[in-house]
Amino acid sequence: MTVLSVNLNKIAVLRNARGHDQPDLATAARVCMQAGCGGITVHPRPDQRHIRPDDVRQLAQQTRGRVEFNVEGNPFAGPRGDYPGFLELVRETRPDQVTLVPDSDDQLTSDHGFDLAGDLERLAPALAAIRECGARCSLFIDAGYDTAEGFAAAARAGVARVEIYTGPYAKAFAAGRAQDELERCAQTARRAFAAGLAVNAGHDLDQHNLGAFKQAIPGLAEVSIGHALISEALYAGLDATVRRYLEILN
Repeated sequence: MTVLSVNLNKIAVLRNARGHDQPDLATAARVCMQAGCGGITVHPRPDQRHIRPDDVRQLAQQTRGRVEFNVEGNPFAGPRGDYPGFLELVRETRPDQVTLVPDSDDQLTSDHGFDLAGDLERLAPALAAIRECGARCSLFIDAGYDTAEGFAAAARAGVARVEIYTGPYAKAFAAGRAQDELERCAQTARRAFAAGLAVNAGHDLDQHNLGAFKQAIPGLAEVSIGHALISEALYAGLDATVRRYLEILN
């Protein structure tokens, strides 16, 4: 069964727009969990454009023992103001999964993955720190990454999963030409499976394109969906929208 992890970043964007505490992330997380999601995802950036360190702390407590808590971010992001640094926040909150993403401050959103062959050496200290916290480590990678040695090296380094960046697939799906991008994703998944890695996916997945993606990768472990799910929930409601995604996955 593929786990649906709901990304709450956009709830925090809306809250921060008014500078108060509404909408409330804890309430949003509770609704998602009651609807049956298997995980909650956040991406605390150093500029705190959406998720803040206290959000991570609160959600870590709220989700513990109920659903998986997945924290995304750049492992090289250091302290800034009351942002303690990404790895320090991970050490403090001990999420179930840490998804490492090579993003920078000036990126609107994550838009590319790591090069497993080239980046693993510099990621080694971060991977060790995450393992010490008892968290599973996932690395964000591009669809089409097909270097078998890179996947094997990642497994040896203690990486448990890779998350396929599905932005190009979603764009191709919307244009009516998804097959090539879908095959790139499926081939990447097969290479990862062969190395003993589990496969997650995320970015621009929605109710229209998720079914075909899930069908192409039967062993898909998790999808992390935020922007589309929260957008659709504006019309249908958060509970109903989460349940609809679960229907698609199952």
